[in-house]
Amino acid sequence: MSHSLFISDLHLSPDHPQSTELFLRFATGIAHEAEALYILGDLFEYWAGDDDLNDPFHRRITDALRGLDARGTHIYIMHGNRDFLMDAELGAACHATLLNDPTLLDLYGTPTLLTHGDALCTDDTEYQRFREQVRKDDWQARFLAQPLAQRKAQIEQMRMQSKNEKRLKAMDIMDVNVAAVDNLLREHRYPRVIHGHTHRPAKHLHHPDGHTCERWVLGDWDSGKAAILRGDAHGLEWMNI
Repeated sequence: MSHSLFISDLHLSPDHPQSTELFLRFATGIAHEAEALYILGDLFEYWAGDDDLNDPFHRRITDALRGLDARGTHIYIMHGNRDFLMDAELGAACHATLLNDPTLLDLYGTPTLLTHGDALCTDDTEYQRFREQVRKDDWQARFLAQPLAQRKAQIEQMRMQSKNEKRLKAMDIMDVNVAAVDNLLREHRYPRVIHGHTHRPAKHLHHPDGHTCERWVLGDWDSGKAAILRGDAHGLEWMNI
């Protein structure tokens, strides 16, 4: 049966060899049986710009995705909160289509909305201000105009600051806001939703305006386990490798 796979929050980097090897095994194994693979953000631990594509580690990942496309699996990549600077060169290197956030598609007859999920965490007002700032064209143009090494150093500094700030935040603040989810469902006429970002894999039911809508949350790969969601005409289910 035709099916698609959904993953997010892989956070791939040379510092995470276990998740990297797991992803490469996935890309050369069961992923090629799917007609499409959707990566809903945070493929990489961070992305400093498409001029970093020649990094050997990045080439290893893009080569794996390009090989998967060559075997007939369409690749779709959405920006996450860690790799929002991915652009057309990265997409071309992977033979992938870059998706807007959110993206609504007809998934085997069921309207399904794909999003990374960070925009739904509206209780974390500090993060939302940061998110709005770094997604502005002028901010990105100024940042990308700097030398690559300088950009990477700044990103590392921001990551350390973010880790320190998270220790002071309540866990619920960093989860999605139910009202924000319901507003998104209303805006897109009550579809099913798939997202990542929160690292809390689960299936939730929402009931905005009397409609029942599924929300599937993808898990991260940081623990060395692959968090994969499979979708076909019968619905969605978790997969393991």
